[in-house]
Amino acid sequence: MIKIKKSVTLILLILFCLLLSGCWSKRELNELAIVLAFGVDKIDDEYQISVQIVNPSETSNKLQSSTGRSPVVTFISKGESILDAVKNLSTVTPRKAYFAHLQIVVIGEELANEGIKNILDLLARNNEVRDDFSIIIGRNAYAKDILTVLTPIEKIPAYKLIHSLKVSEKDLGSSLSVNLNDLMSSLESDAKSSVLSVIEIKGDTKLGKDKKNVEMIETPALLQYTGLALIKEYKLIGFLAKKESKSLNYLKNNINSTVEIISCPKKGDLTTVISNVITKTNGKIKEGKPTITVHIDVEQKVGEVNCEVNLTDEKTLQMINNKTANLIEFKLNEVLNLIQNDYQIDVLEYSEVLHRADPEEWKKLKNQWTKLFPELEVNIKIDVKTIGFGTIQNWEN
Repeated sequence: MIKIKKSVTLILLILFCLLLSGCWSKRELNELAIVLAFGVDKIDDEYQISVQIVNPSETSNKLQSSTGRSPVVTFISKGESILDAVKNLSTVTPRKAYFAHLQIVVIGEELANEGIKNILDLLARNNEVRDDFSIIIGRNAYAKDILTVLTPIEKIPAYKLIHSLKVSEKDLGSSLSVNLNDLMSSLESDAKSSVLSVIEIKGDTKLGKDKKNVEMIETPALLQYTGLALIKEYKLIGFLAKKESKSLNYLKNNINSTVEIISCPKKGDLTTVISNVITKTNGKIKEGKPTITVHIDVEQKVGEVNCEVNLTDEKTLQMINNKTANLIEFKLNEVLNLIQNDYQIDVLEYSEVLHRADPEEWKKLKNQWTKLFPELEVNIKIDVKTIGFGTIQNWEN
């Protein structure tokens, strides 16, 4: 009996040893080049990719001194296809490019005009790449140029790109962080459209690549988010400016905080801080006619007063609420006119709203949606509530 127990124990130990034998596909860190940002361009008949790779020796906090080298290195390669260009990276990088920690993908404007489907296809098929990175469009510049600009404060430009994107989305509402799954889902929906944030180089592009760009008080070149790009059937068809992008985000229920500037009754203006926005969108199809109703609840605080008003008066409070509501409604109708008539692109996915509201009726309208969308009736109702005035109640001359 004791011999049997010993035999069973030995067998179990052997099995456990097999399980603890290590990972057959292990990769040592000193053999990998960690890619944080990935850029794609089309130049002539070739694809050009740019990978921003972190230089660990220049970013480690444990090191007492720096060698003076850049905290990141951007490697560039070309190929007949994007995957061919990726494979060609091995001819210029000292280590194998590793994409598991990818933070952001930048697509050049020229390539975006031609189409981004092959890029998304490559990223979606790569098991090494996670889907939580953001995708943006570079305007008036190649992705390569954007990924070679050195940034102040943030040593790693890829982190600057992702942090600025999230901050501008949260505090201003003019940008939108879109990941791979969300983008592909929108482009494969009935609307076949989406939006992506736009990045531009402001200043001298050549100086942006020099170390002087992070050594001067006034930076010669900056990377700035300037609005949203409109994507239809995988192709770039136009841009929205920052104000228009903010209006679109109101309609998409994507405003966390922003500001609105309203005119005062006599002269001057007043700035309010929008602190909470809830947008509810409903659809209805009656007698074959689709209708969308948008109800937006807004909470705001008085942030800056440059006119003579009495903030303790109930009439003043109502005036501020009404003016903010009217201003927002005017801006929303402007951006609706742009996307319905000028671009005819359903980036608000009203087709999905109508589909959910009445699936049977939607089946009858689905094939006519491109003709119906420009004439779609959209009713907007905005309720504004002022919840704070600050510590100063009145403004006096």
